[in-house]
Amino acid sequence: MSSAFLLPACSEKNTADAAANQLPYIGEREVKPRADGGAADTVYATIPNFTLTDQAGKTVTNDTFRGKVYVTDFFFATCPSICPKMQSEMLRVYEKYKGDPRVVFLSHTIDPEHDSIPVLRDYAERLGVKDASRWHFATAPHDTIFNLARAYMTGAMRDKQAAGGFAHNGTFALVDPERHVRGLYDGMVPAEVDRLIQELPILLQEVEASKKAK
Repeated sequence: MSSAFLLPACSEKNTADAAANQLPYIGEREVKPRADGGAADTVYATIPNFTLTDQAGKTVTNDTFRGKVYVTDFFFATCPSICPKMQSEMLRVYEKYKGDPRVVFLSHTIDPEHDSIPVLRDYAERLGVKDASRWHFATAPHDTIFNLARAYMTGAMRDKQAAGGFAHNGTFALVDPERHVRGLYDGMVPAEVDRLIQELPILLQEVEASKKAK
């Protein structure tokens, strides 16, 4: 694994969010003045449109996660280094939330040339994931996957010097229904994954409150 990939620092939406026990918005943001002279609006970075294919051969797009919170990472089936540890940690989160329809999981392969749909299906089944609609193991062309890795503020790239031919880090990203990244966690560190498990309910409460306010 390359040591060049680092988790970016997060920026809180505002101090009121912290006081309200909400999670920060992570990534770039833009402050846009309002034409009516009112308080400026802050626009936060969102995950771009994507089209993937999962282990069931189903198309996965942003709409697949409409109205849901999801947790995502990047891996490849033949990874000899960090992936087994990562997936073991992700399984902890999955086992806790697999019965909650508001939470979905998405793992992107960074080796689509090898990780065909049958390979992804076998990989999922060996992890004990029987329902692709709950945890998507997805593939797409390299350009799509690497661009998405940047959008999720993680690192993935070809690297002939790395074990397995690819370098990536173990970041898990927590994404809200509006495509905003709300948490980044080191999937190689159990305490970080514990933090993800603890913060998921905070985001779910925020989402439910937002629905009630509409």
